[in-house]
Amino acid sequence: MFRGVDFYNVDELLSDEDRLVRSAVREFLEKEIVPLIVDAWHEEKPLNFHELGRKFGELGMLGAFIPEEYGCPGMSYTSFGIICQEVERVDSALRSFVAVTSGLVMYPIWQYGSEEQKKKWLPKLAKGEIIGCFGLTEPNHGSDPGSMETTARREGDEWVLNGTKTWITEADVADIAVVWARDVEDGKIKGFIVEKGMQGFQQYSLTKKGSMRAGGVGEIGLVNCRVPEENRLPEARGLRAPLSCLNQARYGISWGAIGAAMDCYETALNYTKERKQFGAPLASFQLVQEKLVKMLIEITKGQLLCWRLGRLMDEGRATTEQISLAKKNNVRVARFCARTARELLGANGISLDYSPIRHMANIESVYTYEGTDDIHTLILGRAITGLQAFRRE
Repeated sequence: MFRGVDFYNVDELLSDEDRLVRSAVREFLEKEIVPLIVDAWHEEKPLNFHELGRKFGELGMLGAFIPEEYGCPGMSYTSFGIICQEVERVDSALRSFVAVTSGLVMYPIWQYGSEEQKKKWLPKLAKGEIIGCFGLTEPNHGSDPGSMETTARREGDEWVLNGTKTWITEADVADIAVVWARDVEDGKIKGFIVEKGMQGFQQYSLTKKGSMRAGGVGEIGLVNCRVPEENRLPEARGLRAPLSCLNQARYGISWGAIGAAMDCYETALNYTKERKQFGAPLASFQLVQEKLVKMLIEITKGQLLCWRLGRLMDEGRATTEQISLAKKNNVRVARFCARTARELLGANGISLDYSPIRHMANIESVYTYEGTDDIHTLILGRAITGLQAFRRE
């Protein structure tokens, strides 16, 4: 069983509920997921999230921070973060599923949906009875969603959607998709719940990936897709709505990335203590100890960022910029730790018998999605200078 990395006694800052959640999730993952993950990743045969989703739901891992009145766990954001940390410690695809379901599918329905939509969809998503995905990124527009080309045209009591969404987690297996499109009449971005089987709704899988191979990633096609007015998110008006959802996912990533970093560190530490060269354990050499110390320092700083950000989220005071800082920093930490652990394992570092090479590949996706490292730099730059550098007017 994974012991955890806690050099600054961060555990003392957590609530009893936080620790109970972590123990339950960790035990479940060790028993049921860890034995499956390497083959799923190696063979690029995504885990069965319809089956796993129900198990995640039983443990309260989906939509953890959404109130109980909608059939959800009603936990703190800190507990949600801990869940993300534990699942990404095993594999980034697991955290993607949890964070997308919670922050990109359930959150917009909770915040921008009607009461009827909340009561219809949130309990099912929380229990893992259905899978959702989030349709924002397009083939020509990733970092600039405001330029999206997907359109929505009102025709009586229906909306006709046309466009393509790509690099969408679980797009190929989703039962519903929260899709964002530009209203051709007023030019505003609107959100829609598109259901599997609706006329003109197409779902595809993207394969031959060098990253995130244990989870599904796909594409959504909307060809004169007819969606009833009752499936439009009534409170979503403009680009601010989908961007607020991204904040939720970025928060989950900030915790998850540290989980991946912790696993890389623990793997490297144990390996170098056991592996002997020149008649002594690798961990006894100065160069090796320096690498381990650097990993521990960066992980510890990332843990403290997560804890403080979790408290700000629970108080409703976290800003977009604070979330961007944590996402940017902690993914960089995970990237550094995965690379360093791979180095410390030598030739064994490229073997899937050890986790760092898998984390190393997965984190390349995490480094890019939900805002690239450069985009988060510009978000922070705007915050501290008061000047935006996204485009030249």
